[in-house]
Amino acid sequence: EVVFSMSMLMEKNSNSYSNISVFDISIEDAWRPLIPWKSAFTEASDHEIYIHKEIHRPLNDLCEQAFDKGFILNVCSGYRSFQRQCDIWNDKLSGKRPVLDAMGRPSNIENLTEWERVEAVLRWSALPGASRHHWGTDIDIYDSAAMSEGYKLRLLHEETVGDGIFASMHDWLDDHIDPQCGFYRPYATYNGGVLPERWHLSYAPISRVYAEAMKLTSLERRLRESNIFLLDTVLQNLELIYERFICVD
Repeated sequence: EVVFSMSMLMEKNSNSYSNISVFDISIEDAWRPLIPWKSAFTEASDHEIYIHKEIHRPLNDLCEQAFDKGFILNVCSGYRSFQRQCDIWNDKLSGKRPVLDAMGRPSNIENLTEWERVEAVLRWSALPGASRHHWGTDIDIYDSAAMSEGYKLRLLHEETVGDGIFASMHDWLDDHIDPQCGFYRPYATYNGGVLPERWHLSYAPISRVYAEAMKLTSLERRLRESNIFLLDTVLQNLELIYERFICVD
């Protein structure tokens, strides 16, 4: 669910958008440009993955280029609803899911202050309503050709660098993604907020339109209607969260 004042794309013209009208809208109810992701180079996922319809062709073009180099670029996560992000958030703060430290190891957050617990979750998981996965323009990827039978995908930094299982594909991607007019990594480096996620790709021509349209007031309003844990702490620090963990471009 898109929960901020976003740009409604009224007219598409050669991969650029014009006649933009901005208003609050729910992607679940009124504006859903999502389609199932299908690739000629990968087997069907055990769960259906949705992406923004405008990234389907460029994503498959990237998959084809990767395949020619021996990689099978696969998607493990695309569009994610507001409620799904709430569930992830609450599961981490309640102990149902591990909260990882900067090295990707499970950490104990029970003895931290409420703000420190929020920070710990935000380093790896977006605040509901501010997740780029809400837009359908952002995906988490891996190289299924590199995986042996029984390998469990973890989406950790160590998998993507050095001798990591997916490092070769990501090193290749370094020279085949275009932050100006194609896919890029919004969390390529650590700037005091979200930790590096080489596996997270965003389609710049659309995602940057959405990012520019995000309004803090709309996010706050939607959060007040939610059931997320530590809501009061989040709201007290929302401007800081916005600066450190949401505004990445």
